[in-house]
Amino acid sequence: MKFGLFIDLQLPRPWQDGDESRLFQEALEQVELADRIGIDYVWVQEHHFLEEYSHSSAPEVFLAACSQRTKNIRLGHGIIVMSPKFNHPARIAERLATLDLISGGRVEWGTGESGSRIELEGFGVDFVDKRPIWAEAVRETAKMMSMNPYPGFQGKYFSMPHRNVLPKPFQKPHPPLWVACSNRDSLKMTASMGAGALTFAFVNAEEAKFWVDEYYETFKNNCIPIGQAVNPNVSMLTGFMCHQDPEIALQRGMEGAQFFAFGLGHYWRDGVHIPGRTNLWDEFKNKPVSHLEKMERERKKAGMGGIGSPQQLIENFRALEEAGVDQLIFLQQSGNYQHEHICASMELFGKEVLPQFKEREVKRLQIKQQNLEPYIAAAQRNIPTLEPMAEVPPVEAYPLMWNSMSAENLQSVPDRRPGMTAFWQMQVGGNRNKK
Repeated sequence: MKFGLFIDLQLPRPWQDGDESRLFQEALEQVELADRIGIDYVWVQEHHFLEEYSHSSAPEVFLAACSQRTKNIRLGHGIIVMSPKFNHPARIAERLATLDLISGGRVEWGTGESGSRIELEGFGVDFVDKRPIWAEAVRETAKMMSMNPYPGFQGKYFSMPHRNVLPKPFQKPHPPLWVACSNRDSLKMTASMGAGALTFAFVNAEEAKFWVDEYYETFKNNCIPIGQAVNPNVSMLTGFMCHQDPEIALQRGMEGAQFFAFGLGHYWRDGVHIPGRTNLWDEFKNKPVSHLEKMERERKKAGMGGIGSPQQLIENFRALEEAGVDQLIFLQQSGNYQHEHICASMELFGKEVLPQFKEREVKRLQIKQQNLEPYIAAAQRNIPTLEPMAEVPPVEAYPLMWNSMSAENLQSVPDRRPGMTAFWQMQVGGNRNKK
């Protein structure tokens, strides 16, 4: 089983000058450390307007910084919001390819729809349309990275003329494609589209096995890829804090993990938010004391199996490995976690936990590849052949186009207004006739 970091950039109130700068610098140091100890992936969220819960609104910038500070760790968008009102598909293709080139082919392309009202309506996206918008944008973005030139598209949610989208990614035909999943239905949909499942849900080993088995059964028997390649993988999320004394690990890790779950509920389920005014951390700290049964449900939601001593983590993670989980992603920066505690936790994990899983991973991947090889080949055959443009129409510069239009539309009465070519020359500082 592989391991990843989850970068959400949480910053509870109260805020002081310099707090956001410190948060970003510490997160970069954590990614550097993860690369050094052998963690496989870093996943960086894209969220907008989610005060305290996530200040990660420009993951492409953060990942670019990571690319220059690391050597091996995979750089994951976890996720890019695919709606053209957030990110135009051509811009996504350009940014992914650029990051892939400067990182030497280490990019993972995680995709999603966004789901909170505060984000969707902030960019003018109708909740009802977000799934078909996502599908249209993913399919076309994959083509943009794979075709030379891209033949253009007339769609329901975005359109563009034929263009050669540059640069092209290091990984061909495009970086591995993932989809954010929060329940079994979205997991099965992801499998049917041949994408990796970024399962941002907390489940125990028994549930994980059921989800994994269902994903791979769907992939084997009902896969029509949405991209130009398949990426059969299942990742899952867990809280994370490791210490030799499990009580200290719990003391340091539980509150932050619970704040993550609290913020999730606030923005996606039952919160009332006043932008620039709501104090999420204060509401979390002053929430009514829950009875034991509700507390246990919260502990389960917060992925408490990743918080404990090295031996406890080995046992809990081994159960998920045996359930077939391909990657476990650590929620290692939540709430008011202290940077030194995060780094000490990662160092201890890298020393005492990770080596045991590394030893088994190479063999596991070989067996997995052998078992899936015929199904991957069958899925690849379901990818429609990309037909190149038989004839690529030329695109004239504006002055040529306007001159042509003027010649075609000569009128008997002279038009004494400045022509569009003259207007263009004024705009770009070209030569103008002197009076």
